[in-house]
Amino acid sequence: MNKISTTLLISTYNWPEALSIVLKSVLSQTVIPDEVIIADDGSDERTRNVIDGFRKDFPIDLKHVWHEDKGFRKSKILNRAIASATSEYIVQVDGDCFLHSSFVEDHIENASRDRYLYGTRVRIKETAVPRVLNAQELNMHFFKPGLKKRPRNIRIPVISALFKPHAGISPKFRGCNTSFWRADFITVNGYNEDLEGWGREDSELMIRMHNLGLKAKRLKFNGIVYHLDHHENSRDRFELNDSIQDKTKKEQLVSCTNGIDKYL
Repeated sequence: MNKISTTLLISTYNWPEALSIVLKSVLSQTVIPDEVIIADDGSDERTRNVIDGFRKDFPIDLKHVWHEDKGFRKSKILNRAIASATSEYIVQVDGDCFLHSSFVEDHIENASRDRYLYGTRVRIKETAVPRVLNAQELNMHFFKPGLKKRPRNIRIPVISALFKPHAGISPKFRGCNTSFWRADFITVNGYNEDLEGWGREDSELMIRMHNLGLKAKRLKFNGIVYHLDHHENSRDRFELNDSIQDKTKKEQLVSCTNGIDKYL
């Protein structure tokens, strides 16, 4: 096992029931991270109450980084959260994805200085989500009713090891299950805060990571999360965000101008 200090970063917005099961899944990890930071894009008091309820008995530091709700500003709150992180390695998930018990262990085990990691997600059908949340049910075995993308629920580390690092961002990359070195994140100036609204904030960041010279490794049969399906956010700024990402590609940009440096 790699001996690296690790921050688990969880982004959230006004879904305290989902955040509760995510935090419960953190407590079931085979390897507990050194700290957990909730990057909160403007949730109301219900989310704060959930975090305070867990904090009383949480075995590690549980931070809550919040800003006022002024629309979808995920890039900004993630930058602020990572600026406050004290660990060298960041493992990032969304607040609608709870963790397989070996999730943190798998990310740490596969971490290497020349890469970032991205994993897959098992999807829990929207019709099954109320049942899972009401029971705060973590045991998602292969034959569990209500699962989509069921083969992704198989953890076989020896097969996962066969997947090699690659250059260039994968179309299978999802920011809800990724990890990277904090130093690399700071070098590329973190998330681009010009990206507001849904879309491209995660992939644009990783394109800059590749432009820096890093590779990517997919955690297949490893590093599993369970996504609670729900209605998607508005995509009204997607075309603008897409154009920003296109510029990053064409100009092979390594750094953005509106990033994490203002918080360091």
